Amino acid sequence: MRVLIVDTALGACTACVVEDGRRLGLRAELMTKGHQERLAGMVRDAVAEAGGDFEAIDRIGVTVGPGSFTGLRVGLAFAQGLGAALDRPVVGVSTLDALAASVDQAGLVAAVIDARRGQVYARLFRDGVALGPAEALSLEAATDLVLDAAAGTTPALVGSGAAVLVDSFPERLGLAEAASLAAPSPEALARLAAAADPAIALPAPLYLRAPDATPPSRLPGQPRPTVAS
Repeated sequence: MRVLIVDTALGACTACVVEDGRRLGLRAELMTKGHQERLAGMVRDAVAEAGGDFEAIDRIGVTVGPGSFTGLRVGLAFAQGLGAALDRPVVGVSTLDALAASVDQAGLVAAVIDARRGQVYARLFRDGVALGPAEALSLEAATDLVLDAAAGTTPALVGSGAAVLVDSFPERLGLAEAASLAAPSPEALARLAAAADPAIALPAPLYLRAPDATPPSRLPGQPRPTVAS
């Protein structure tokens, strides 16, 4: 199966073509904004490098979050539009699942993304099997969760939140193996996308926290509501 990966959820913009575990074409840049301007050209170049043009693509995989609100929208809109044009299935891949799959580590792996405001997005895995759902947690709660699951063993932390947790609680997580990846590996994303069931792994954004911006409570020129005394 030839899979086109689109990832704009975190600190990178990635377009990659992978076929049966072999990377055929890749374009990736570290960036936190500007995905919309760069993504289409990167996908075009990755597909050209892979050979066979867009008609050779069997499936499109796109990261659904958690991650940047704007970045997620860019990647999802592009992947769904391309899938409709090519009449190919589009599957959603969790960024936390892909981060955990990006490290060759047995035992406990905690995928953690820095969510700012004293929080991380986290999901725990043991030997590749998820131990629970993805959650938005305070730094202390995430540390407790990791250490409780580790039960005296050495956990592995992966993602932009890895260093955040270790730096916040060095006396508790000082022995943890931390890999502060800016984004999941394309190969890990492709493996998960190829194995996903299109009927279940829908390309819909996974938000674990409400957006920082909220819609206005009144229209321009509309008077402020009166408060009963």
